[in-house]
This record gives sequence, structure tokens and C-alpha cells, in this order.
Amino acid sequence: MHPSPTPQATRLSRPLRLTVGTLALLAAGTMVGPAATAAPGPAENDWAAAAYRGGVDVVDGPDADQQTLDGTVFNDKNKNSKQDVNEPGLRGVTVSNGSDVVTTDSHGRYQLPAFDNMTVFVTQPRGYQVPVDDDNVAQFFYNHLPEGSPELKYGGIAPTGALPDQVNFPLVKSQLTQSPEQHCAFGADVQTYNQKEVEFARNGVFTDLAARTDYAGCGALFIGDIVGDDLSLFGQTRELTAMLNGPARFLPGNHDLDFDALDGEHEFDTYRSQFGPEYYSYDAGKAHVVALSNIEYPTTIPAKKSSYTYSLGERQLAWLRADIAKVPKDQVIVLAGHSPLLEFFYSDSHTMKQLQEVYRILESREVVSLGGHTHMSENLREGDLMAGWRDEVGDAGLPFTHLTVPAVSGHWYGGRVLEEGYPTSVQRDGTPPGVLTLDIKNTEVKERFSIRGGDETEQMALGLNTPAYRTWYAENVTKPRGTAPALENPMQVSRTDLAGQTWLTTNFWMGSTGSTVKVTLDGGAATEAVRTQQMQGETPLIGAEWSDPAAIQEQFVHGGGLADRSMHLWRLELPADLAVGEHTAEVSATDVHGREFTETLTFNVVE
Repeated sequence: MHPSPTPQATRLSRPLRLTVGTLALLAAGTMVGPAATAAPGPAENDWAAAAYRGGVDVVDGPDADQQTLDGTVFNDKNKNSKQDVNEPGLRGVTVSNGSDVVTTDSHGRYQLPAFDNMTVFVTQPRGYQVPVDDDNVAQFFYNHLPEGSPELKYGGIAPTGALPDQVNFPLVKSQLTQSPEQHCAFGADVQTYNQKEVEFARNGVFTDLAARTDYAGCGALFIGDIVGDDLSLFGQTRELTAMLNGPARFLPGNHDLDFDALDGEHEFDTYRSQFGPEYYSYDAGKAHVVALSNIEYPTTIPAKKSSYTYSLGERQLAWLRADIAKVPKDQVIVLAGHSPLLEFFYSDSHTMKQLQEVYRILESREVVSLGGHTHMSENLREGDLMAGWRDEVGDAGLPFTHLTVPAVSGHWYGGRVLEEGYPTSVQRDGTPPGVLTLDIKNTEVKERFSIRGGDETEQMALGLNTPAYRTWYAENVTKPRGTAPALENPMQVSRTDLAGQTWLTTNFWMGSTGSTVKVTLDGGAATEAVRTQQMQGETPLIGAEWSDPAAIQEQFVHGGGLADRSMHLWRLELPADLAVGEHTAEVSATDVHGREFTETLTFNVVE
């Protein structure tokens, strides 16, 4: 959903693979290689050799007491997933049945109330790592469903029988999770509907992750919509995570359900059988990651696929309250769910039901919240405010950072398929597909966006919003996406269209309150661009004037969404006295953490 090029006029200084979502798709533009402060270097590790392969030790029973589950959390020194005589239990480790939360005693033992449909799980403590299976999926849970799921299309959970004698959780010591420096990768909406899209995901984001080694401690968390309704593709998702250099964890989204069991009890059974609990937590360094399941069914009778809402439910909310209560105040909380707590794009219609209660639970904590679901990128900072949030957050605005993670699938694998084996798939806010990483040192958190197929210096798309562009927009906005003719000469503007009518646009994908964008024209003095959304209690500005022309030209011509609003778009009005001829604009965008990125745009002024 970036601009469609005029083939005979497009010139690139780097391969298209590295410039999708940037000036690469702008017609008649030239992009000079960007400069930026270096992203944190990868940690030294050899995952293939260091990975702890194993599983939870379920001791055959049945237990004489079918009302209580007990077991031990232990240091599995020889990595055989069994507690041997020289392997001590671990004290103070959190274990839960999804409702009750307890900690192990001095011998590593725990007891929990048992009920028929529960997933019991351990919270990985700092300095230890849970085992992973051959697909790198973290193994830290036990599903208990004595008679199994009701008859489901995709299988659900097989009968577990009576409560076992014990469920023991093995851990191994890990310098990777002990380190105060962590790099936690987050992928949203892999959302494959068929094998073709599985290959798009493999060739794109998963190939990128396979080349990285910096997330081996904290791992990669995929925050919902793992597949697109066809749960038989869960196996292909596991095949993709086998490519990773770290543990993989998951959350369910609204496309990961057993739609033949929308009863409030069994709709996530097939997900649970493959990936574990709907919600849980784990520690890495001084970060406590809380993975929430905030898609709730049913909301209509009979239930429909579209009849979900954004809610935790009373059991999960009670678990969250108990889980957070056991986290020391000197840790940072990373709260992840499929749906964001709040959004800019849908600021007047989207709120998680228990938002204010979640805020109360997290009060006085250091927190970063993440969501996916909407297939775009948002970087909302403390104090940001939109008109649609006022009843929820008051005039003070957001209490902490809220991030919307760009989708692995981008705009549902739409757009032109590139020679690298994946489509452009630029999202509805103009952001390309990719992965968000939280770089955490002690409790300091910095977000880092890596575009699919590119490097981390690529953080923006540049364009021209001219009267000719807005006329073309009006002529094509109501047509089916992918049917518009390309805009002629998008990097050209007439002198008569300059004064107050033409802007150089910068879509700074992870830009936020506290970011700045400065433009230097033809080597002159730098001028600060203006952010289109001030995030000071207004409503979203929508339409051609507030759109990303780079994204729109791709979307209208090749298919996709409609990038007609953004909380991370900056504009600079071009001077009315620009001479006829070629001009060069150097754009320097600085994020809220002080990291600077530079791109260059060339355009022409004509009579």
C-alpha cells in the first residue's frame, strides 16, 4: 500500500526488498541510503546447541485426591525433564491453574485446586528457562480435560483422564534470562489462510527472525491471529517457529478459535492443545511479560464469528490481579494481548471492557502495553489523548505507553508479490509488515521496529501531497482497491501549486509524541515538519489532505486498505518560491529515544 511506481521513471539506490514501504515504491523518486544510530547488537549465542529441549513431567496417576493438583518445580540439571535425586526443587516460583496463583515452597512443591477444564502453568522465573519442543514452542503447561473436548472440527483436546499423580515443571539455569539486557520480539497476526500464505510468512518475517540471534532469552511472542480460521494450519505455524533462534510463545486471536464451540468454555481448545494456556506470564531479566487473552465469545445467541468483544472475563481478571501482586515493584510489566487496550485509528469505537480495572491493577508500575489485531502500527505515549478516550482515561491521557504491533501478514498478504517471495502488503496506516522488538535494559524499555526483508535503519516513507495527488485520490477513492490507474508524475509539482497547497510528507512508522521530523531543502537550513495529529484530545483527521500519498498510491493501484489517517505522519509545506527544476529534501526523523534516521527525496518543480 505504498505508491505505485511509474516504471520508466523509478530509480532506486537499494534493492526493492530493502525499500518496500519506503521511497522505493514512489514514482520518479531517488532514495539515498539512510543513516541511523545502530540498533542493539545481537547477544552471542548458539541456539541450536543451547536450546533446552524437553517437556513437562506428567506423573501417571490417578491422584488419590482428585480435588488438588500437586507437583514440583525443579532444576533439571541433566535436561531429561525428570527430577533426579540431585536436582533440587526451586523455591518461590509462581504456578497457576488460570484462576489461583501460588508460589512453591522451600522444596519447590506447589498445590492448586483442580477443576475439570483447566490449563496449569508455571511462570518462568528470571535466571531459568522452560523447555522447548523441536519446534521451539515453550513447554510450561498441562491441559486437564478428563473427557476431552466436545466433538470439534479441528480436534480440540484429547481426553486426559483423571487427575495425574503429579505435574512437575522442569527448568534449567539460563544466563540468557538472567541478563538485565533483554530483546523481546513480538509478531502480530501471522494470519495464514492457506499454504501459499504460509510460504509468504516463511519467506518474509520468519526468514528475518531466523537470521537474528538477539531474542534467545526473552524469545518471540506471537500475539494472536496465528492462522486465519483454518486451525489445521497450526502445524505449519509450528514449522515456521522451528526456524527461530529462541523460544516461541503464543496468544489466541479472534481467528484462532474452534468456531463450532463458541460456548465460553471450549472455543480455544484446539489452540490450547497446540500452544498452551490462553493467558500466562513469564520473566526475562527484569521484565515480567503478561500474555492476555482478550477476545471474548459469545456475545450473541446464536454465536457468530464476528460476535466477539474485547474483554478478559472475571476469571482472567482475578488471575491478572493475583499474578501482578506477586511481581516486585522493581520489575517492568510488559502487557501483551491480541487486541490493543486503546487505539488511535478506532479511538471512538474500540476499548477493552475492563480497561479502567487493568489500569488500577497496574497503578504505580512501570508498564508497556502491546496489541495487534488492527494490522497497523501505533506508538501511543504517556499523556496522549484522543476525544474518544476521554471517558476512559480523563484529561490526563494515557497512563503508560501503548504500542500496536505491525502485522506479520501486513495487509493480509495483499498487494504485489515481489521476487523475494512475499507481497508488499503495506498496512492501512502505510506501515510495511515486520516485527516489533522491545530492547529492555533493567526496566528501561525502547521499542524497535524491523521491517520485513529490510534493515532497522529503514523507518519512514516519504512522499508529496500535491493538488494533483488529491484530485487523483478523489477520483479513485470509491473504486475497488487495485483498479486505479497510476498517478502520473507523483514526484512533480507545478509552481502554481506550491503556495499552501503542497506538502512533503513523512510517515515515520514508529513516530510518536516526543519525536521530531526536520527537513533540509537543497542543503539549506533545517525546518521542522508538523505532525498531523497532536494527540491532545482531538478527533482523528481523515481524508486526502491527511493521508500518506506513498501508501495510497500502492493501495489504489495494487490493492489493499486506505491510509487516510495516521498518528505518525508529519508534513512540511513546500515554499512558494521554489525554482523550476530538481530539488532534494533530506529528512531526519528522531524518535522519542533520541535515535535519528535519515532519508532523501528528489522531486521536480515545473512551470
